[in-house]
Amino acid sequence: MEPTDASGGQRPTAKGLFVPVHERGRVHLIRLFRTPLGTRTVVGFTSRARLATALGDDQACVELAEPILRELVEPLGVTRLIVDPYLVAAPVSTQTVPSAVADRRPLEVEPSLPGGRRPGGAG
Repeated sequence: MEPTDASGGQRPTAKGLFVPVHERGRVHLIRLFRTPLGTRTVVGFTSRARLATALGDDQACVELAEPILRELVEPLGVTRLIVDPYLVAAPVSTQTVPSAVADRRPLEVEPSLPGGRRPGGAG
């Protein structure tokens, strides 16, 4: 498993990577991700700041050497390691909804029966 950056290019081997984990009491489970095509992937960050930028300040992490990280995930069938991925979506716009959209009212539909007849015999 060769380390790659988010664009798939080769990266030099990092000594220690900050790896996102799920905390379950005293146990830390490595957090795995999926590519858009569903391939399971492990990620590592070269700094806590990069991890926080991608996953938020409250994301728990452990620092692992790259070879150890590989050994931990290979039995799970994970063959892809990405270093310093950009995992966040573009910021959400804080603009208000345009008035043309905000002024729309729900469409009022009159009930009808098969054949275009209206309930109650009118029609």
